[in-house]
Amino acid sequence: MSVKIALAGNPNCGKTTLFNALTGSNQFVGNWPGVTVEKKEGKLKGHKDVIIMDLPGIYSLSPYTLEEVVARNYLINERPDAIINIVDGTNIERNLYLSTQIMELGIPVIMAINMMDLVEKSGDKIHIDKLKKKLGCEVVEISALKGTGIQKAAEKAVTLAESKKNVTPVHEFQEDVEAAIHAVEERLGSSVPESQKRFFAIKLLEKDDKIIEQMTNVPDVSREIKALEDKFDDDTESIITNERYVYISSIIGVCCTKNKTKKLTTSDKIDRVVTNRWLALPIFAVVMWLVYYVSVTTVGGWATDWANDGVFGDGWHLFGIGTSSYEDAAADYSRADQIVAAVDEDGNVTSVDIVDDEDKVIETVKISDSVVADAEKVVEAGEPDPAEYGVWVPGVPVIIESGLDAIGCAGWLKGLILDGIVAGVGAVLGFVPQMLVLFIFLAFLEACGYMARVAFIMDRIFRKFGLSGKSFIPMLIGTGCGVPGIMASRTIENDRDRKMTIMTTTFIPCGAKLPIIALIAGALFNGASWVAPSAYFVGIAAIICSGIILKKTKLFAGDPAPFVMELPAYHMPTVSNVLRSMWERAWSFIKKAGTIILLSTIVLWFLMNFGWVDGSFGMLEAEQLNDSILSKIGSFIAPIFTPLGWGDWKMAVAAVTGLIAKENVVGTFGVLFGFAEVAEDGNEVWGQLAGSMTQIAAYSFLVFNLLCAPCFAAMGAIKREMNNTRWFWTAIGYQCGLAYVVSLCIYQLGTLFTGGGFGIGTVVAILLVIGFIYLLVRPYKESTTLNVGVKATK
Repeated sequence: MSVKIALAGNPNCGKTTLFNALTGSNQFVGNWPGVTVEKKEGKLKGHKDVIIMDLPGIYSLSPYTLEEVVARNYLINERPDAIINIVDGTNIERNLYLSTQIMELGIPVIMAINMMDLVEKSGDKIHIDKLKKKLGCEVVEISALKGTGIQKAAEKAVTLAESKKNVTPVHEFQEDVEAAIHAVEERLGSSVPESQKRFFAIKLLEKDDKIIEQMTNVPDVSREIKALEDKFDDDTESIITNERYVYISSIIGVCCTKNKTKKLTTSDKIDRVVTNRWLALPIFAVVMWLVYYVSVTTVGGWATDWANDGVFGDGWHLFGIGTSSYEDAAADYSRADQIVAAVDEDGNVTSVDIVDDEDKVIETVKISDSVVADAEKVVEAGEPDPAEYGVWVPGVPVIIESGLDAIGCAGWLKGLILDGIVAGVGAVLGFVPQMLVLFIFLAFLEACGYMARVAFIMDRIFRKFGLSGKSFIPMLIGTGCGVPGIMASRTIENDRDRKMTIMTTTFIPCGAKLPIIALIAGALFNGASWVAPSAYFVGIAAIICSGIILKKTKLFAGDPAPFVMELPAYHMPTVSNVLRSMWERAWSFIKKAGTIILLSTIVLWFLMNFGWVDGSFGMLEAEQLNDSILSKIGSFIAPIFTPLGWGDWKMAVAAVTGLIAKENVVGTFGVLFGFAEVAEDGNEVWGQLAGSMTQIAAYSFLVFNLLCAPCFAAMGAIKREMNNTRWFWTAIGYQCGLAYVVSLCIYQLGTLFTGGGFGIGTVVAILLVIGFIYLLVRPYKESTTLNVGVKATK
């Protein structure tokens, strides 16, 4: 039989750091059955039969949050063999509140006082021997970050678990309270194990509804409750809470010696600037700008370009050897080719402007017989092959294509493998380097303690439209990719706020939507600089308006939960913890998003390449696109989008394929308009696309793709995090509905204001705008008198 040891403690007490140190790479990550709270377990290093369970960070065993319910149910129902109770030594008084509840469960407990190095540095003193005697359990000093004392704590926990001793809590409350507890214990009978009777008795006195659900026989304790409330003139939950703190105060007075000459800590000094009312937001903006600049534009961008152009492209020069020589040869060939082309077109040309890949003039060449002769020699020699310079490593598609050609693979199968499977996997993995850099930065900011401050700062703004500060973090992460952004909603305790955050996070334009923005701005608005920023403002406005409207519905009614969170001391995180956090996020992205996009791309390839011609079904030629299955589907759904200004089947298909992956919108336009490949900014299709839509319709198309349901990968994340089919379809329905309504209003009213006609669509748009304004300004029906405050604890 394996030994189960649970790690329990407050948020930010160092519990997860301890878990990582004890288990190393022997970890398994999942979700608790039926809920979205993350579940981590692993095997203790050096002990194959010892399983460590990392419980969610909680403040108590009362059912205030989903995490607390999950942790409590595990401890009551699974009954681990021992508990390592991690206590933050710098905040020991607050942490002991949970400790008193844990010791009432009748499970052997080892108390690990963490951050003892910081305690000593501050000049405080914790008397371990006295604390051990007062609490009646083993107490050890540890520093999870530095790894000191952790093995000793683990070994003691294993020894205690294997002894299987019965545990009785030593702490007692006031005489009247103890009498009521004992009276309830006696009436529980055999329906509750003897070791858990005190815990269940206290919870019944606290009127804990969820604990009643776990009991087969519930005694009537109304007499004991009334007696206590009459005696103390307070509700029983507050009475017992007060008794716990009275007991804790007696412990602190004997076991802890505070440094009365203590000065402001380094963290306090930093927070005076970082959380300042006026400086906090500008500092945060600068920090995040640097993070995304490095992740997307510089280091991450270079790595992603290498992955897309090299690993999943034609290939790359090993260690860059030969790259410069090839680029020089390619530049010479391009120069010669432009000279020859200009002379062939106009025999009397006297000079030629040589342009680069961005059509910028880099040189003006005067034409002479010798110049033309030299250019013709270069062109006749042929375009330089990068494989002839340095050591050339072919990309994955090239290797696979060569292998398929060697075995004589059928054309349709070759197309499926290269254009479906390889392209689908490459589309995902090509973004991984960028994601790794971003995740490293985010992991560092979280581990050092800064992200906790950000949530506290943003709470002032978000609370005004129905969300708490913790909702900001998923939206911030969602600017890179919606999948990890949605997953980050797990940090929000309030279930209503979590669901609303999941529904609105993907309104923020992610990296995959940038090609759509660039395409529309370039093709229809001549590169107007206002188009891209307006896309972000539309996303932010959608979040704010959604928060206001949804909070006035029955599903989300009620004020945001009180925002109480830890502001841990700033510290330098360990490299192993940062890398582990980065890899966990990246692996989730690769595994989940890669699978969904892979399958959907295969389906898209099939629909685009097969159809009926002359009554027979088969693979189509490039010019038979209108006979494809995709064309038939597009023609069927196109009328739905006619009121939005883009009822052509090609536009409809592009929008639908965007549900697979938003990058598909630009690629689909390229294929549908007769181009096999298109650049990311869509240069090749600008001309034809500009002639197929008006500017108003184009902006309507842009907004629809920004606000509608995200890609399949993100929808999969929504399904997992909602963990409820009805809620999943509610979220998708709301996103698509809002996108449709906003796009319809933009097209119909925009057309009217630019000189278009007045019709039924215009009337509908006006009515929708009136209804939307009403939903925004109507008063709250619930929770209008509750004034919820914000509290940060250190």
